[in-house]
Amino acid sequence: MKLHGYFRSAASWRVRIAFNLKGLAANHVPHNLRDGEQHDAAFRALNPQGYVPALELEDGTILTQSLAIIEWLDETVPAPPLLPADPLARARARGFAQVLAADTHPLQNLKVLNAWRSAGQSEAQVMAWAAQVNASGLAACEALLAGRADRFCFGAAPGLADICLVPQLGNARRFGVDVSAFPRLLAVEAACNALAAFAAAVPGEQADAV
Repeated sequence: MKLHGYFRSAASWRVRIAFNLKGLAANHVPHNLRDGEQHDAAFRALNPQGYVPALELEDGTILTQSLAIIEWLDETVPAPPLLPADPLARARARGFAQVLAADTHPLQNLKVLNAWRSAGQSEAQVMAWAAQVNASGLAACEALLAGRADRFCFGAAPGLADICLVPQLGNARRFGVDVSAFPRLLAVEAACNALAAFAAAVPGEQADAV
């Protein structure tokens, strides 16, 4: 399999973690988003949105969108599971993940920030927007975990929620958010980062890191 991505992309980071947790390997194909390589015709043929990640299966099938890729991995390689067995707990884990992947990350990705720049916003205003978006999403997630004493977001093992949380905290720090306001999230992050699957997925460990 080929995993098309970018070292700093939070969505690509999520999929790298999931692959590592499943003990799977993929050939990583980098596309430098800062240089606009995601707009190349060859990549657009894989993903018309021009977004990373895109997973190219051995038979040439293309999967897009990080959460869809992760759930496909979970369904085709069931162990270890990335979602709780209980339907209510699964719904809560999915809801937590979507706060970050659907409602937070898209508002502060490169495409949106460049749109703000093109609209005449100063770099300080753009960075303030990204910081506010991150802080708001993380505050909601901190509240969603209130009263829970699990090692990870929703249990004794990492899953979809944790996979989404760790990259978003990384983004928040890049935009200058004071993440000390989220002690429960930081405790989960520390538990995650103690695992090789998470440590190997961080942006700085990727071959295209600059």
